[in-house]
Amino acid sequence: MWISPFRLRRQGILGMNRRNVAYISRYNSRSSFPLVDNKLNTKLLAEKFNLSTPRLRGIIRYQYEITNFMYQVEKLSGFAIKPAKGAGGKGILVIKSRNGDVFIKSSDKPIGCHDIKRHLSNILAGLYSLGGSQDIAIIEDLIQPVEMFEKLSYAGVPDIRIIVFKGYPVMAMLRLSTQASDGKANLHKGAVGVGLDIATGRCLHAVQYTNRITHHPDTNIVLDTISVPDWQNLLLLAARSFELTGLGYIGADLVIDKNSGPLLLELNARPGLTIQVANGIGLLPRLKKIEQLDPDLTPCATDRVDFAMKAFAAI
Repeated sequence: MWISPFRLRRQGILGMNRRNVAYISRYNSRSSFPLVDNKLNTKLLAEKFNLSTPRLRGIIRYQYEITNFMYQVEKLSGFAIKPAKGAGGKGILVIKSRNGDVFIKSSDKPIGCHDIKRHLSNILAGLYSLGGSQDIAIIEDLIQPVEMFEKLSYAGVPDIRIIVFKGYPVMAMLRLSTQASDGKANLHKGAVGVGLDIATGRCLHAVQYTNRITHHPDTNIVLDTISVPDWQNLLLLAARSFELTGLGYIGADLVIDKNSGPLLLELNARPGLTIQVANGIGLLPRLKKIEQLDPDLTPCATDRVDFAMKAFAAI
């Protein structure tokens, strides 16, 4: 079904052109993009600001270092390999267990050491990086999801995307991997997007491929019963990314580890707009509300979170 542009405007839907011109170009300094376009830079900066991230286990910068891969993961039963400059989930390889030199991906498919080394080589060659530039491979600890999330998602670990504008969390969604998405939490690959109430972290609306759904397609879990734990701390972690980067319009991707609590996965200076579909509402009214605040006020992250939880609570 086609929806007219006039109806979308009335619903406060933020389009790509307006996002690019009125928000990304206006509020995001180009000089700060390398802080978030490179996951290693983000991780090292987050450590300086005492923001929790998955533990770094190894860095592979050069092709000859790939031969040492097995030594780096010798004591790890699970881990994640990521391209530092990757985008849209491309190039991320999640290993959840192993049997000797045979590794098991989050989708339960086996992969051999030779194939992992070839994947690392492709990362370094820039196959998954922005603009195809040479890249770095990062090896991180595997996230151990809290019990609730472990049952919710197919294979992969659910993550939370929060849009942060001028330091205020304005919209959030939970992303659940599916068989169609190969265990990855990317909506364009078939993951489920669950819109979340900023005030409580509970489910408001859920979609797959833009279609409204009520149950997870693989686990059959009822989605409207979801309520994300430790919600206020997740919002606070996202809000603090403003001080971390200085970027005014940003997407923060977070997870909850059962041992370490909320963790920052990565930041995105060009967050997508499907979060509006997952929530069933537009971003524009919330962005305008923040723009109307007194620019001379400089509230701390805790105060910004408190304001957002009250201002954007679901009716």
